[in-house]
Amino acid sequence: MSQSAPFPDDTSPPQFRSRGALLRRLADVVCLPSSRINAFERSVTADLLIEMLRDASPEERLKVCRRLAGLTAPPAQLVRLLLHDGPMVARPLLEDCDSLSDSDLLDCARTGGLEHRLMIAGRKGLSEVVVDTLLATGELKVVETLLGNKDAQMSYGGLEALVVLSRESPHLTSALLRRPELRPAQAYVIFWWADPEARRTILQRFAVSREILQEAAGDIFPMAAQEGWQDPMSRKALQFIERRQRNRAAIEKSPFISLEAAIAAAQHGMTREVAEEISYLSGLKPMTGAKLFTDPGGEPLAILCKATGLPRAALRALWRGLRRPEVAEDGTPNPAFERTMLIYDTLAVDRAQTVLRYWNWSLSSAMTPELLRAIRDGDDSVIDEYSLPQRAAMLAFANELGRN
Repeated sequence: MSQSAPFPDDTSPPQFRSRGALLRRLADVVCLPSSRINAFERSVTADLLIEMLRDASPEERLKVCRRLAGLTAPPAQLVRLLLHDGPMVARPLLEDCDSLSDSDLLDCARTGGLEHRLMIAGRKGLSEVVVDTLLATGELKVVETLLGNKDAQMSYGGLEALVVLSRESPHLTSALLRRPELRPAQAYVIFWWADPEARRTILQRFAVSREILQEAAGDIFPMAAQEGWQDPMSRKALQFIERRQRNRAAIEKSPFISLEAAIAAAQHGMTREVAEEISYLSGLKPMTGAKLFTDPGGEPLAILCKATGLPRAALRALWRGLRRPEVAEDGTPNPAFERTMLIYDTLAVDRAQTVLRYWNWSLSSAMTPELLRAIRDGDDSVIDEYSLPQRAAMLAFANELGRN
C-alpha cells in the first residue's frame, strides 16, 4: 500500500465520483493502441494508476482488471499488482488474458493462494516451467486441474513427479494415463500400484513391439558374439532387444530339465527355491521374479507365461502354486483369475516380452547399493542423478523397502 493516510476504519475507502471517473480515464489511456500512445507515456500512466489502485476498493480494482484482460501487452507493473490481489480481482487476468508472461504466472503461483493456482492450472498453453512450479506445490486440486488441461505442457520431470504422486493418490492414475506425454518407462512403473482397469490400459497402450529394434540391430548380435559378449553395455541392450526370452544357459545349471518342469513343480506349492529357478529359466533376475509372484493382481503372471511361450495350463498351475483361488466364495469365477487369463489371451508374445524385459531391466539391473539407500531414505530429490531404469526401480520399490 502507498504511504498515504489510511481510512479511519482501514477497510473500504469512501466513494468519490471523481475517483471512479479518473480510474476509468487512466485505464482508457493505458489501453490505447500503440499508434496513439508510446511506451513511455503508457508506463507513466500505469505508474499513476498503480498508486491509485493501491487504495482503491476491490470493485474498482476489478473494473480495471477487466479492462486490462483484453490487452495484448498490458503494463507489466500493473499486471503484477493486480495478480497479487485477491482471487476475485485477479480472475479476469488469470482466466481471460492471453498475454500474461511465464514470469507473471510464476510470480502469481508462488505468492498467490490456492485459488490463484487453480486458475493458472486451467489456462491454455501453459509452459513446462509453469506446470512444474504448480506441481511442486503438491496440491491435489491443482494437480487434478493440470491433468485435465490438455493444453498444459508436461515436462519429463513433471511427469515423474506425477508418477510419484499417483502412488499415494491412486485416483490420479486414470487421468495421468491419458496424458499424451507419458512414456512407457513411466507407465510400466505406474502398473505396480494401478487398479485392474488402469493396468489393462497400460498394456493396451504401452506394451509396444520391438520389431523395429530387432531389424535395426539384427547384424549386431553375431558381431557381439564374436567378441564374446564382453561389452556389458551392448550385452545388456541386446538382451532387451533379442527375440528369445528363455535363458538356455540356465538349463544346464538348473535341477529342472525345462521351464515347464519347474512350473509343474510349483503347482504343488511355490517355494523360494522353485521361484528363483523359474526366474532364471525365464531370463529374469530373482528380484524381478519375486515382484511378479507377489503381485496381488496376478496380471504379471500372465505376462510372464505369454512372454516365455508357456501354455494357459502353465498359468493355471502357477496360480494354484501360489495358493490363489480360481473360484470366489459364491461359486463364481474369481475376477482376478479371469483378468489374468484375459491378459494372457489378448497380449501378443512380443509385446509381453517388452513389458517383462523392461521390468527385469529396471527392477533388478538398476538396484545398486547407492540406489537402495536412496529408496530407503525416500530421497526423491536425487532422482535425476539416476538412469531411466534406476528411477523406475526407485518408484516401484519405494513402498516395499519402506516397510522393511
